[in-house]
Amino acid sequence: MELNSQQRSFSIKLWPPSQNTRQTLVERMTNNLTTKSLFTQKYGTLDKEEAEENAKRIEDVAFATADLHYEKEPDGDGGSAVQLYAKECSKLLLDVLKRGPGKKEDEVVTSVHTTTPHESVFDISKGKRAFIEGDEARELLSPLKDPGNSFTKICFSNRSFGLGAAQVAEPILTSLKDQFREVDLSDFIAGRPEAEALDVMKIFSTALEGSVLKSLNLSDNALGEKGVRAFGALLKSQKCLEELYLMNDGISKEAAQAVCELIPFTEKLKVLHFHNNMTGDEGALAIAEVVKRSPSLEDFRCSSTRIGTEGGVALADALGNCTHLKKLDLRDNMLGTEGGVSLSKALSKHTELREVYLSYLNLEDDGAIAIVDALKESAPQLEVLELSGNDITADAAPAIAACIAAKQFLSKLNLSENELKDEGANLISKAIEGLTQLKEVDISANQITRDGAQQLAVTVVQKADFKLLNVNGNFISNEGIEELTDIFKSSPDMLGPLDENDPDGGDMDEESEEGSADELESKMKNLVVD
Repeated sequence: MELNSQQRSFSIKLWPPSQNTRQTLVERMTNNLTTKSLFTQKYGTLDKEEAEENAKRIEDVAFATADLHYEKEPDGDGGSAVQLYAKECSKLLLDVLKRGPGKKEDEVVTSVHTTTPHESVFDISKGKRAFIEGDEARELLSPLKDPGNSFTKICFSNRSFGLGAAQVAEPILTSLKDQFREVDLSDFIAGRPEAEALDVMKIFSTALEGSVLKSLNLSDNALGEKGVRAFGALLKSQKCLEELYLMNDGISKEAAQAVCELIPFTEKLKVLHFHNNMTGDEGALAIAEVVKRSPSLEDFRCSSTRIGTEGGVALADALGNCTHLKKLDLRDNMLGTEGGVSLSKALSKHTELREVYLSYLNLEDDGAIAIVDALKESAPQLEVLELSGNDITADAAPAIAACIAAKQFLSKLNLSENELKDEGANLISKAIEGLTQLKEVDISANQITRDGAQQLAVTVVQKADFKLLNVNGNFISNEGIEELTDIFKSSPDMLGPLDENDPDGGDMDEESEEGSADELESKMKNLVVD
């Protein structure tokens, strides 16, 4: 218990990058644009001022793209966001290199002012985070005043609106609210004094009141109860809302109760995200009421919200009404065994589930067993299962293995930071043998030794579409590491890093290794590596 707690406290988040890291990347790209290379010899080098301007713009766009990916498709440590960030920087840098020197600023990346007759999205979120006042708002929002525009989605994220800017936006939004279907006001009052921020939110709320929205994003605004109520007119008027995002909004108990009060029409709600709030058990009771009134819910995210057993039980009971649920994310709460057992009752009704994220819930064996037993009998199309950091031991492995073996569409399995040991790893290895669509397995930090790691490696290396096996942070001997490397010699990218492995962490019991040697040798004989 103490070991797992320490592991969680020191877990590394790769996203977002620090400001220093971002600036270093800008400097490197500036250098690439100003120094001799194959590309600059062919297309020409940029002067330092032009290169730096382009590099900053490239980094801003790439960061915004990756940050949106991380917000909507979280992957735990942010690894996929980092990869997207690097990919976007490389792609945009190559575009600038090929354009060569002397291009106008609006040719570097697509300008937010460029519109086409059929453009449906108006987005001013790209570029640097900036404070917006009246004069700049008139220029930024001018495309919205073009007669006959067909914008149905607006995104004002990453721009901090002052009172003057809000007053400029008000008549424009009022005139167009009937054509809007998606509104993104996430992170649009950053750095403003509370009084001004509340006034801005009220202006936007009044301007958009009565619109028929399908999607509303109010994330990253530190709303609290006052902020939620400032948007009351807009929230209460929404009768067809299908997606609502309130992530990282300071949603306390009182704010959650305000949300419950101000969103009376939830029959059509399909997506509800409350990630990273301070909701707690009492707030969870209010959110549970919203969930209970949302029979069409398909995607529910309530991760990192400080919910304990009482709130977890309430949410679990409410989720029992949501029989169309496809994606469930309750990570990083303290539901405990009782909460896990309650959740299992709801999961038994969810035949359409595709993705289940239940890491760091303090489930322990009993809670985990109840959940996988329920999933085994339901969710035939399950694709993602995450149960990391739940103090799960080898005693629960038979139930987990039985569930996994029944999921023919499973593509990602995460059981990291538990205590499955070799006994559990070997059962998991056998369970995944017949899963042809499996692409990722993370069983890191599970006190696994050479034997358990080998069994997993031999099983997954033969899968045609397999991408990544993570067995880092275990107790694999140096000889075991060499054997793993040899198994994956034709596809080294399939084996994750082993930098946190501790070869001296477990007692090397040679006799126990010999016990499974015959089975492993049999598998190795049938292993074909080109």
